[in-house]
Amino acid sequence: MTIFSRIIRREVPADIVYEDERCLAFRDVNPQAPVHVLLIPKKPIESLDSLSEDDRELAGHLLMKVPEIAAQLGLSDGYRTVINTGANGGQTVFHLHLHILGGRGLSWPPG
Repeated sequence: MTIFSRIIRREVPADIVYEDERCLAFRDVNPQAPVHVLLIPKKPIESLDSLSEDDRELAGHLLMKVPEIAAQLGLSDGYRTVINTGANGGQTVFHLHLHILGGRGLSWPPG
């Protein structure tokens, strides 16, 4: 069980900015930008590599929610969406999550 599963079940507090029946978005506790939100599926999926054909609609739902959440957060000047996959990809919580970052200019490469 991950910390994200515990957030979904309300066992761990989080600053939730969006929720529906399939996903939850909350502010990152270690923000890397003025706005840093994590969007997670409520279904426990380990990583992008763990998606199955049955998850196609859920994956599309997550991606379609990103612009809606970014607009809600006032990111009209742009934002970055990141999905870290695997330990070498920087994933530290093994529950699929999308980072939505903005509120300042973001440079490239990211790191």
